[in-house]
Amino acid sequence: MRIITAPAAMQGLAAHWQREGTRVGLVPTMGCLHAGHLSLVTRARSLVGQRGIVVVSIYVNPTQFAPTEDFARYPRTRARDARLCRTAGVDAIFAPRDRQMYPKYGTGAFSTFVVEDSLARGMEGAARPTHFRGVTTVVAKLFNLVRPAIAVFGAKDFQQAAVVRRMARDLNFPIRIVVAPICREPDGLALSSRNRYLSPAERAQAVALIQAIRQARQTVRRAARPVLANRLKSELTWLIETRPAARVDYLEFFDPRTLRPVTTVRRGAHLALAAYVGRTRLIDNGRL
Repeated sequence: MRIITAPAAMQGLAAHWQREGTRVGLVPTMGCLHAGHLSLVTRARSLVGQRGIVVVSIYVNPTQFAPTEDFARYPRTRARDARLCRTAGVDAIFAPRDRQMYPKYGTGAFSTFVVEDSLARGMEGAARPTHFRGVTTVVAKLFNLVRPAIAVFGAKDFQQAAVVRRMARDLNFPIRIVVAPICREPDGLALSSRNRYLSPAERAQAVALIQAIRQARQTVRRAARPVLANRLKSELTWLIETRPAARVDYLEFFDPRTLRPVTTVRRGAHLALAAYVGRTRLIDNGRL
């Protein structure tokens, strides 16, 4: 397994693979890998085949964090991540540094960003206004550097996957975007690198997110007619916030194709939510 840190070296190797006709699958991550990430690696391998190349990028991207967010303390476990990747059969890790991905040039700093201006507006985009600009910029750079035929993302970041797919379409990246299912703990909590922030008491309360999704699904499927979104939002917010450490950031019902909010909820709609459990912000989503 190769570990590449320089963008020019990554781009040169990608060009070599491309000349040889080797299919490349990319799994973009911020590191602190867990079983959910490894499931994306497995999916990428199944798509490119044993003769293909699977690249995992490990990069905590500063441009997708607001100044008040957890960029500085986001867990960085590169040695452990490398061991997991090697065991999982990854062919290469791309792990650049900030000064390499966002270099200063001339008399000014990095100043070119990629902005998706439709799907990125609501939910995470409204709660974290600069977040998706950072995501689309770094993913576009990764696509340019790694030149994958396939890129695999996790469904836990449902809106992110939709935004990246739209960006790839609009900017003519010849890349297939694959979205793999959410991996969960036995009690239903979605796997996340940020789960390690939770204290034992907070970890017990964090299951409120999946319980809210299950409650919404049950309500919608039992109802004889579409359910008013605002009423269901209030019920689910109350369910989550009965936990003393939990506070809802947003909770939205939407059309999964357009990401537009719906005022009445029926089967096939999607629910996405973000909540703080203590100081830790968690997200989840599910089809109803």
